[in-house]
Amino acid sequence: MKLMTKSKFDTLKIHAGYDPKDHHFASSVPVYQTAAFGLENTATADKIVTGKLAGRYDYSRDGNPTVRVFEERIAALDGGVDAVAVGSGMAAISYTILNVAENGGRIIAPRNIYGSSLDEFRTFFPKFGINFDFVDDINDFKTVKHLIGEDTKAIYVESVANPSTEIADLEKLAEIAHAACIPLIVDNTFPTPYLLRPFEHGADIIVYSSTKGINGHGNVISGLIVDHGTFNWDNPKFPQFSELEFTLGDEDLHKQESFVSKFGQQAFIKRIRMKYLRLLGAVLEPVDAYLILLGLETISERLDREVASATKIAEFLSTNEHVKKVFYSGIEKDNLLVKKYFPKGVGGILSFELAGNIKNVATLIDNVHVFSYLPNIGDSRSLIVNPTRTTHREVPKKVRESQGLNDQVLRLSIGLENVDDLIEDLDQAIEKAFE
Repeated sequence: MKLMTKSKFDTLKIHAGYDPKDHHFASSVPVYQTAAFGLENTATADKIVTGKLAGRYDYSRDGNPTVRVFEERIAALDGGVDAVAVGSGMAAISYTILNVAENGGRIIAPRNIYGSSLDEFRTFFPKFGINFDFVDDINDFKTVKHLIGEDTKAIYVESVANPSTEIADLEKLAEIAHAACIPLIVDNTFPTPYLLRPFEHGADIIVYSSTKGINGHGNVISGLIVDHGTFNWDNPKFPQFSELEFTLGDEDLHKQESFVSKFGQQAFIKRIRMKYLRLLGAVLEPVDAYLILLGLETISERLDREVASATKIAEFLSTNEHVKKVFYSGIEKDNLLVKKYFPKGVGGILSFELAGNIKNVATLIDNVHVFSYLPNIGDSRSLIVNPTRTTHREVPKKVRESQGLNDQVLRLSIGLENVDDLIEDLDQAIEKAFE
């Protein structure tokens, strides 16, 4: 289907990346549940395996039609040149960091991020010569500028921090990054492209755990890398993009090429697909891509409802005598970053610090009936979790507490249930916790 060039978000979320006439006019995207595709004949095979025949596939690790629709749809929603879908959000983060800094170097990042991301950055990547310079406040621009050195390869941020919901000032950070000829990488998992399009504010690469709000139903593990296509990778800081690659050339013509020379603006995302996805293999399954595409069709309606409910719940919690603090930037009336970046709301995730001790926290969790106690977000069901014991357990206590994340903090992911039922459930559980 050829869409109008100015098609709006709600049209793109249903139609982008899919032309029914290429799939026997199926109204829904077909699931191509196959490991490989026939090559027809030797002449055609040569064109397929060398990428000279568009729209043809050979092996589902290299590409699959169902997954490809998902990738193209997300790229359209974000305004990027292309996207690569992978098997998890952590694979998306890992591939992105490696693709940027596989020759070694340093990356600037905040401490108040998802626990597994921080654990990977602190303890795993340094073993491969990739080190991180952490800041307590990513919007402390003076400190960020001071940390940039010759071997700095990128600035990495979460657009909305997990679980504090603090907001990164993307435009200022992009300005700093680009002045140093390095990219700004944004984990946009919490807002999804419906609530925030980071490319419009200067970001170069977006990563998602599409397990979360993009899918919205808690039934798939998946990740995404999206490329804006505006960063110049023909840069001495990133020699991997300019080095000659045997697989990109033509052996018969004795011709060699690099990712920059062959793909230009798409050098980053093509290298993700051809080096990291193809060789390390965190492939997204076609059935999973199909399920996410179904979820994506209702993303606007889901998030509008979840934002409205989260706001009402945050306001309720802020008046409860047993709640010491609510972490939800969406109710901060004087927060200029909310007004600038999130006119439709910051999302359906919030946190709060309960008074008392860990026994009160445990009693609350054990007595909710509508909320489900499990470590996920962005589900159509409302979820509750204690981050220091689950999603952020890898983060040392000293680091957690420096960010206000102690054992009394509970994170909520608001789903699609009736908001009054959710408030009543929290109210009765808090009451039992302090009987």
